[in-house]
Amino acid sequence: MSGRDAILGKIKSNLDRPNDLESKQAIQNRLQAHQKNLIPQRGELNQDQRIALFCQEASRVNASIVELMHFDEIPAAVSEYLRTHQLPAKVKIAPHKDIASLDWDVNTSLMIEEGRGAGDDGVSVSMAFGGVAETGTLVMTSGPETPTSLNFLPLDHIVVVRAHEIAGNYEAIWERIRDVQTKRGCEGTVPRTVNWITGPSRTADIEQTLLLGAHGPQRLHILVISEATT
Repeated sequence: MSGRDAILGKIKSNLDRPNDLESKQAIQNRLQAHQKNLIPQRGELNQDQRIALFCQEASRVNASIVELMHFDEIPAAVSEYLRTHQLPAKVKIAPHKDIASLDWDVNTSLMIEEGRGAGDDGVSVSMAFGGVAETGTLVMTSGPETPTSLNFLPLDHIVVVRAHEIAGNYEAIWERIRDVQTKRGCEGTVPRTVNWITGPSRTADIEQTLLLGAHGPQRLHILVISEATT
């Protein structure tokens, strides 16, 4: 036995833990139980009230929001955002079927590129897994259709979220993530990355002065879509 093994063995014996099999079973039971934490009541609202609270809280943290009725309104809304901020008409979009299948050429002069984010992308359009009303937070899960790089590399991030997928609290989102993974045949797992985005990137490390875009996008624009499906 090496000196390292002897030290670790002595630490383990002094921790007075149950044997490895019992420990693993206890951990597995805890993971499967999904015991919920304290859930704030402010998010326990009907859908219209949840959307209103989500928009209020997202605006409070410097995100801009537009509510649309249908997915096919997205290209025009993106074009309007670019004109408002005097940005080039070039956009990197996520390869998500609900975004990539849109007719981006109708009534716009946008140059669209589909795929993962790169260092020179100025504006990206992503699809959110959902939102959290109590904090105005977007939930972004990684996958082939939703590259995480689009969330952080461009200076302007436009996120599409379905109104009915805005939950009242964090626990409801985690429960839906687990349900989706189970339906995909991946029970007991979560996506490789789950990002919770509340407003643009920011820091106040230097003299307590708020600086947007410190570690990611300097602007966050949210498109809330009332239509349940494309």
